[in-house]
Amino acid sequence: MPHGPEEVGLGPWEGAWPVGEQYDEQLLAQGDRRNVVDRYRYWTMEAIVADLDERRHGFHVAIENWQHDFNIGTIVRTANAFLAAEVHIVGRKRWNRRGAMVTDRYQHIRHHDTAEDLAAYLHEKSVRLLGIDNLPGSAHLETMQLPRSVCFLFGQEGPGLSPGARDAVDGTFSIAQFGSTRSINASAAAAIAMHTWVREYADLSGDDAWRG
Repeated sequence: MPHGPEEVGLGPWEGAWPVGEQYDEQLLAQGDRRNVVDRYRYWTMEAIVADLDERRHGFHVAIENWQHDFNIGTIVRTANAFLAAEVHIVGRKRWNRRGAMVTDRYQHIRHHDTAEDLAAYLHEKSVRLLGIDNLPGSAHLETMQLPRSVCFLFGQEGPGLSPGARDAVDGTFSIAQFGSTRSINASAAAAIAMHTWVREYADLSGDDAWRG
């Protein structure tokens, strides 16, 4: 049964090549099979990043990396889809990129040894650091007023935020659940948090928002 197009992307450019510094001659000649929206077909990676930088949103995403968590790559991919300002990896420098599907090439990714270092970096930029964890006193994401300049910090799957992260954040929030499971997947929680920011602050009226 059919299940989507046989090939992803576009083949070699047909006809006279377009003129512009954003175009990659190798892609024009050989085709562009990358996982990018049509707006960026045949563009160089540098040109894509530069265009994204003109439109990035005011939220950051941070992930603790104490284990080799496969969720990190998925969170990076979602951060790219919602156009996060920056992605921060706290802990180990090496992280599992498999789930990112190469989207990390289009994001500004920073490393911090500790959550305290992350907090110091963000506070210099007047960005609040909020962690997701169902701790006593956590705000309810569904009813709280999200700051426009905010960084969402996510712990590892299972243990959640580390003790150091709990001390470093400006506050925590939790996501309402109604079933029997104790918690939802970390990458799913990250997607919910980012989309909550998008619903509140992103400009959905123009061509900058496209539908996946």
